[in-house]
Amino acid sequence: MQDILKTTPAELLAKYDVPSPRYTSYPTVPYWDEKPLTQAQWMQHVKQAFRKTNSTEGISLYLHLPFCESLCTYCGCNKRITKNHAVEEPYLRAILQEWELYLAEFEEKPRITELHLGGGTPTFFGAQNLKTLLETLLEKTEVTPDAAFSIEVHPNATNAEQLQVLYDLGFRRLSVGVQDFDPRVQLAINRIQTFERTKETFDVARSIGYTSINADIIYGLPFQDADCVRYTIERVKELRPERIAFYSYAHVPWKSKAQRRYSEKDLPEPAEKRGLYELGRMMLEEAGYIEIGLDHFALPEDELYLAAQNGELHRNFMGYTPRHTELLIGLGCSSISDTGTAFMQNIKEVEPYEAAVETGELPLLKGHELTEEDLIIRKHILNLMCRLYTSWTEEELPYFVDALIRLQPLEEDGLLEYSNHDIQVLEAGRPFLRNIAMCFDARLWSDKPTTPVFSKSV
Repeated sequence: MQDILKTTPAELLAKYDVPSPRYTSYPTVPYWDEKPLTQAQWMQHVKQAFRKTNSTEGISLYLHLPFCESLCTYCGCNKRITKNHAVEEPYLRAILQEWELYLAEFEEKPRITELHLGGGTPTFFGAQNLKTLLETLLEKTEVTPDAAFSIEVHPNATNAEQLQVLYDLGFRRLSVGVQDFDPRVQLAINRIQTFERTKETFDVARSIGYTSINADIIYGLPFQDADCVRYTIERVKELRPERIAFYSYAHVPWKSKAQRRYSEKDLPEPAEKRGLYELGRMMLEEAGYIEIGLDHFALPEDELYLAAQNGELHRNFMGYTPRHTELLIGLGCSSISDTGTAFMQNIKEVEPYEAAVETGELPLLKGHELTEEDLIIRKHILNLMCRLYTSWTEEELPYFVDALIRLQPLEEDGLLEYSNHDIQVLEAGRPFLRNIAMCFDARLWSDKPTTPVFSKSV
């Protein structure tokens, strides 16, 4: 492990191990305007984006399905823990009612180019309910020939019938939660999942015809060490997923009370945690995977890698995606929508979400209308997260004067090269990509949080 850590000195890890956003958006959610957009204002942004892009690039849909039968204690996502499957149909109806509210405003049939089901555990829903939900959702749309349909699955809650139904409806990509195969780590995070059960999910999916499978692995989990990561990645290499998301564990006990089941003393120290990532990266690269953006890897033939090579890689609330759509509509509780000029998040709790939809109103919680400055900064943070490079015009330079000052220590540490008109992240700077992007975050620097908001960056 010490040899691996020579590539990222411990003093740099300590220096830059500070709370920072993951930048799936800018501004980040805590810095959205306090005054929420009205339904009419929000719909104006939606219709404007729809008219602009529906006939060309199409639109993306995200469905948040929050239910899980058991609690994974590491998880910071919005979820509802229950074994009562009677909750499926009321929630299904609410999502379809919400979609109808959007359809009523569109002047033509929406063209769907991307559809993702996240959670929670989307496969908490039975095969017939998934079929009803998706068939009804898509019946008034046009699906583009190259559409990408994907779903997050938990092997313990996924069966062949569900996978076949999804495949028949156009799904070709799965994102399979692995996290760690070590029994002690699994016990700590309350996710007992055998390699054999996970392999069965991979085998069934591939026999049906799925062409792209992603595996999620987390480093920095409680009681995790180099042997755990080595064992987990050796097993994942046997599965040979087309993509791998090798995420940093986000310790946010103020947000996710389940993380109080263990304490910070059970977590790897910052230098050890980074060593886990670099060990995993070395093993993945030896196996033929190529690092993309932040915490992602793909085989050379995968669409995500090709998008990165072609400069088409995009990042949004669903993470990295090989395609860009101006309009992303989120359906379901807590889901977030993006029109390119505004963001909107739905009500987070299940019952209030369902009740709001029942009244015939969109279940809006809070939104943000991007200013001219927001749009410019967002573009360049997105470039950094996707391309490790960005350049700006003379007209944009005034927005980056403070950012250039904040970048100086990172340049002195050999993490990047920059001038008055561009910035290039160096290989040594990859571990600190969130820190680099944060230098451009004008809203964060003008109002630094006094209580915990973000997880640490290393």
